[in-house]
Amino acid sequence: MTPTRPTLLILDADPPPRLGRLTGRARVVRTDAAHLAERLPGADVLLVWDFTSHAVREAWPGDGPRPRWVHTASAGVDHLMCPELAASDTVVTNARGIFDQAIAEYVAALVLAVAKDLPRTLEDQRERAWRHRESRRVAGTRACVVGSGPIGRAIVRTLKALGVTTALVGRVPRTGIHGPADLDRLISRADWVIAAAPLTEQTHGMFDTHRFGVMQPSAFFVNVGRGQLVDEDALAQALTRRWISGAALDVFTTEPLPEDSPLWGLPGLIVSPHMSGDTVGWRDELGEQFVELYERWAAGRSLVNVVDKKRGYVPGH
Repeated sequence: MTPTRPTLLILDADPPPRLGRLTGRARVVRTDAAHLAERLPGADVLLVWDFTSHAVREAWPGDGPRPRWVHTASAGVDHLMCPELAASDTVVTNARGIFDQAIAEYVAALVLAVAKDLPRTLEDQRERAWRHRESRRVAGTRACVVGSGPIGRAIVRTLKALGVTTALVGRVPRTGIHGPADLDRLISRADWVIAAAPLTEQTHGMFDTHRFGVMQPSAFFVNVGRGQLVDEDALAQALTRRWISGAALDVFTTEPLPEDSPLWGLPGLIVSPHMSGDTVGWRDELGEQFVELYERWAAGRSLVNVVDKKRGYVPGH
């Protein structure tokens, strides 16, 4: 008798994942958000390829039949976690490791661009205006990176290579990592404050009026974590009143950012469309990572990148 192939359900998005090595080894079913709830009970594995969708939270079957394993093609898992999934015995994995260096390079590019005043250089070129000025030296400045996971650690390594003195803040203090109790002190001295933390109950809205008020007027704030880490009204106030020198947001509470959002026109704010980790070939890397995880799962081996569903991230860092 031919063994029954596991059913792999994919919450799809364009372009679809390349899973060639799984041909004939899994019964692949694709679905959109509208049909997810009816197809979830028949799946052994769910691949959340559309990692911007919140459909899993709304469709999860609770105590009924459900996938034994859910993988999301993203570092964050807040878009799919719900109480029923957290309480279940379903294993959740994420795309940890794919985006680390790309995001670190993006942060470094922002730091260099701001320090060297590249936006004004480009604006002057468009105006054919020769305006000589001085720029800042990056080496010797201070950065506080909030979020001690692989992305935060990659940002620290990359900024250190530029001569930036860095402090890393995590959920609990340990060797080389500060705890939350040190955050206010560290950001009050930092030239660059970088948010790269996962979204949890503890981090939701952590950058608020108080935190922006603690920063020095010359500080520049960057968020490459999750939009909900930031109270966007508080950031708007901080920029308008010049409590800080500027900011760059790659993630937002609402995405895509609405055309009528006041954030577009805030003084000193750089807006980018959630692209800091998306380098050429990133989707192929995500597909290859899932295939390797699937092969481990099919062979009965333990999975890596397993998320602590209570905490909302992969522990051990």
